[in-house]
Amino acid sequence: MSDTRSAHLVGKISAVLRALSATHATGTTTTDLAREAGLPRPTAHRLLSSLADEGFVDRDRQTGSWFLGPELYLLGQTAGTRYDVTHHARESVHRLAAKTGESAFFSALRGEETVCLLREDGDFPIRSFVLYEGARFPLGVVSAGLVLLAFQSDTDVDDYLGRTDLTTRWGPSHSPEEVRARIDRTRRHGYAVNPGLVVEGSWGMAAAVFDHNGKPAWALTLTGVESRFRPDRQPELGALLLHEAHALTRRLTTQR
Repeated sequence: MSDTRSAHLVGKISAVLRALSATHATGTTTTDLAREAGLPRPTAHRLLSSLADEGFVDRDRQTGSWFLGPELYLLGQTAGTRYDVTHHARESVHRLAAKTGESAFFSALRGEETVCLLREDGDFPIRSFVLYEGARFPLGVVSAGLVLLAFQSDTDVDDYLGRTDLTTRWGPSHSPEEVRARIDRTRRHGYAVNPGLVVEGSWGMAAAVFDHNGKPAWALTLTGVESRFRPDRQPELGALLLHEAHALTRRLTTQR
């Protein structure tokens, strides 16, 4: 097999696994996964069958739904010794949920997406379920994706927005002009606000956590219903997010 064909195959496998990881605990059908991965259904089915033979995916015999497999868990356990930072972030997520009553999250930047790694719900009974562990969103979408894009260099922001169409899936509120306006506000305040742009009435706020090189690499997020994120409360929530984000940045850059 040529290098080009090999790279193409690896890309297809990666798309299948990423799409499968976004299905959370519910699993997904071959048809739905093929659509999310941007592959023909027969291709997706062949890849899934081959991955299942190696233990990288698993299929529920009763429902036919596909899930990530046990081999990935074992590989993840090994990789976690080098890459896992959730044990550092768990206390911050807990404090944010306890202090605010909202749902708190920790997400990582992976390529040009954010991946949610941790969730803890506060005691307020009405919650938003836009974010969940394993959820992926492109940069510029949801508050975590906005804050991680906002604190990249102007050159990187211009490059990303110049070649990325967010409007087809996420609507006109995610045009380059709209995203740039939110980036400007995020840079001024230090935290990002998503005013129900993904799901109406479901708001979010996020602050960036930085790596050893001073680059945005993770995000802490609070989400909830619109009435809990009114303008008079946003500075309070933003201050809590920034405090935890700064503390977590120090912890990650000095202990890892």
